[in-house]
Amino acid sequence: MAGRGDGSVIGGKIGLRLDPELLTRLARDRKLVLVSATNGKTTTTRLITSAMTPLGEVATNAFGANMPTGHVSALAAAPDARYGVLECDEKYVPMVLAETGANVVALMNLSRDQMDRAAEIWLLAGKWRKALEASPQSHVIANCDDPLVTWGASTAKSVTWVAAGQHWREDSWCCPECGGPLDREDTDEDSNWACRECHFSRPRPDWVLKGDQVTAPDGRSFQLSNLSLPGRANRSNAAIALAVVNQFGVPPEQALPLLGEVRSVAGRYTTVEHEGRRIRLLLSKNPAGWLEAFDVLEPAPAPVALSINAQGPDGRDTSWLWDVDYRILRGRPVWVTGERRVDLAVRLEAADVQFSVVDDIDQAVMAVPPGRLDVIANYTAFQTIRTRYGRVV
Repeated sequence: MAGRGDGSVIGGKIGLRLDPELLTRLARDRKLVLVSATNGKTTTTRLITSAMTPLGEVATNAFGANMPTGHVSALAAAPDARYGVLECDEKYVPMVLAETGANVVALMNLSRDQMDRAAEIWLLAGKWRKALEASPQSHVIANCDDPLVTWGASTAKSVTWVAAGQHWREDSWCCPECGGPLDREDTDEDSNWACRECHFSRPRPDWVLKGDQVTAPDGRSFQLSNLSLPGRANRSNAAIALAVVNQFGVPPEQALPLLGEVRSVAGRYTTVEHEGRRIRLLLSKNPAGWLEAFDVLEPAPAPVALSINAQGPDGRDTSWLWDVDYRILRGRPVWVTGERRVDLAVRLEAADVQFSVVDDIDQAVMAVPPGRLDVIANYTAFQTIRTRYGRVV
């Protein structure tokens, strides 16, 4: 009502102030899924929720409010739902798992993110290990192509391994078990990794994603060609979703059409019309996210606008911009805006990318001739742009 956002946190804040055990009370007698990763949590949560609709009403935090306040709001909003799918911030997984006793925990990837306020990702993986060891009732769905996720999930009593791919590898060159070098082998048929100095290696996957095809544990293969969400990252998200809903008795042939119905996720991938321009909104919060956004850009020389802020939800340290390889943007018109546009401009100049700096997103949009424009923004910049051009779910 105040126009400050989606209202998906305020109810949880008030509820937990009144009753600190409210999350545990609301989770009781429900079958819950926790979804956590550095990238793809909100999208995968939406995909799982869509695929579980044959089971009945599903409580979920659809707008990405992924801390306990958001979880309370989501569960309170659907008091009769027997199922819940909750996106969970990586560092809150131990606490939320302890309070809810979630039936399934989906873990997808870990990479550097918000360096000034997020924990070192090896520490996060270590906390996952302790939490899962203390929660033998929880079944884990984990991406075995990510060594840190594998290490974090390996203490769980019951694990389904999914070969969902790992597109950003710069945070997993060393073994989290002993610190030794990880050797990788990538072929047309399979990917593999193993520590050169200890026993730690990639588990045998139960589900395998190759291109746009997923192979289930029973050997049957299914095409992901009907997905509406673009890019290889969303194929990975879909593979995880299929493995999760299969745990609840929803087979892939029933789940796949429902995955295809998801076309936009809290504004991500939305295309909006403005003054003859078709603007597609892409969210990128860290180096791995930028890699995924580049994967779905319109081919060069299509234009792109980039917007960077450094507010609290974004992380105030913008040094991570130097971890992104922006050379892929060469040869296309680029506009730079946002509160930290100068930081991004310096990075693009070092990458020898031609660009124009503008004061706000409207200037960038109107500088583009009528037609298509991709906009990549980090969190608060994305929300501002989404509010300006249409808050499509």
